[in-house]
Amino acid sequence: MGAEVSAQSYTREQRQRYREKVRQNLDVFERMLTQSSFEFDRPMTGLEIELNLIDEHQQPHFHNAQVLEAIADPGYQTELAQYNIELNVPPRPLPGDSALELERDLRESLNAADAAARRVGSTIVAIGILPTIMPEHYEGDWISRNNRYTALNDSIFLARGEDVYLDIEGPTGERVATYCDSIAPESACTSVQLHLQVAPHDFANHWNAAQAISSVQLALAANSPYFFGKRLHAETRIELFTQATDTRPVELVNQGVRPRVFFGERWITSIFDLFEENVRYFPTLLAEVTDEDPMAKLEAGIAPELAELRLHNGTVYRWNRPIYDIVGGTPHLRVENRVLPAGPTIADVLANAAFYYGAIRVLASADRPVWTKMSFAACEENFRRTARDGIEARVYWPGFGEVSADELVLRHLLPMAHEGLKAWGVSDAVRERYLGIIEGRATTGQNGADWQTRTVEHFEAEGHDRREALRLMVERYAEHMSGNEPVHTWPVP
Repeated sequence: MGAEVSAQSYTREQRQRYREKVRQNLDVFERMLTQSSFEFDRPMTGLEIELNLIDEHQQPHFHNAQVLEAIADPGYQTELAQYNIELNVPPRPLPGDSALELERDLRESLNAADAAARRVGSTIVAIGILPTIMPEHYEGDWISRNNRYTALNDSIFLARGEDVYLDIEGPTGERVATYCDSIAPESACTSVQLHLQVAPHDFANHWNAAQAISSVQLALAANSPYFFGKRLHAETRIELFTQATDTRPVELVNQGVRPRVFFGERWITSIFDLFEENVRYFPTLLAEVTDEDPMAKLEAGIAPELAELRLHNGTVYRWNRPIYDIVGGTPHLRVENRVLPAGPTIADVLANAAFYYGAIRVLASADRPVWTKMSFAACEENFRRTARDGIEARVYWPGFGEVSADELVLRHLLPMAHEGLKAWGVSDAVRERYLGIIEGRATTGQNGADWQTRTVEHFEAEGHDRREALRLMVERYAEHMSGNEPVHTWPVP
């Protein structure tokens, strides 16, 4: 959810000053893109994993402060709700056996964190939406103790002027339709964020490529079929996140005002396009103002923080977000891919990452890129279809027409991902392990959403009601997750 803020509410004067500062930051950033040196010599990648805490009955456990104190590792931080935490993985280069080393390190880290969490009654689960979360769980003290979360909640509802209405219907007619007086349902959406550092002149190609591939990422990795006890979309997280953080009352929706969770509306030619859209279209939510004079710092040869522009960017929830950051005094740019759900296993998470990094390398460097042959509207429709239907979705792809997502992966995108990882300098062992998992998922048709759905159906067929079937499924899911065998190999009871 981003950096801490100092206040929970803001005056009109603070908001006006913040707007002026954001616009000043944008002007400085535009100048930096033509004058400054950005770090991009090595293909650095980063990873964030959002996690859920459950108790011994597989219900959400609202004790993240105690869990984080027990873990005592700065890599683990709070998230929006008290049953969420986040693991931030330090950046590392792509080439060689780095991914195999990362898998080992992540498993060791999560095993240690889970052992610590169990000492205070929690178990850590990586899953797109915790299936046992129910409306009554948000009736108590649910939000994490962090000014940013409270300020964000209050600002969204101030902008809306009314409660949030959630309305999501699944393929079998099951539906969630309810009003919410907070952004609590957004906390149910736990994801994996992939970062890729790129040069300024290469950013547009990498962002466009990430947009193009995002639908197939969803199809392969869908892991969020249940919310509030209902079977909804294969990746319900997409629609739930969109609705739960919507600052627009219905009249503004009808006018075509852009949502805060924004897929985008066009292919871009520069990273500046995205930051300019943020400033032009999206009102302030968090109005923290610093004393930095960004132009003076730039003219002094110092990379400015551009804190206001970065904070504003953090409250526009693009599925592929532009990032400006500074490390060791040198600025750099990243594409932050926010499409993927958490889980099911570390092996699956790294397989999803390998597919993304490999495919985006080839798509971004193509002589005639895919986005020159596909409309942005078709790209967005692919995204919506795969969020709804998962691995069974059909998508449009130039040269193939309308094709099933699994067929497109096996015939076209998987060989492309192999080629891309090889171009990054990734070892054969890494490519075979992780892209082999993607091939297994596409061949069997079993991803997290499919396994969850069929497992719940099994327990219901045995006579259990939906809540008990979900509890039993989560219990089984947690056991398989800790074993780290890829989800396409999990047996359905």
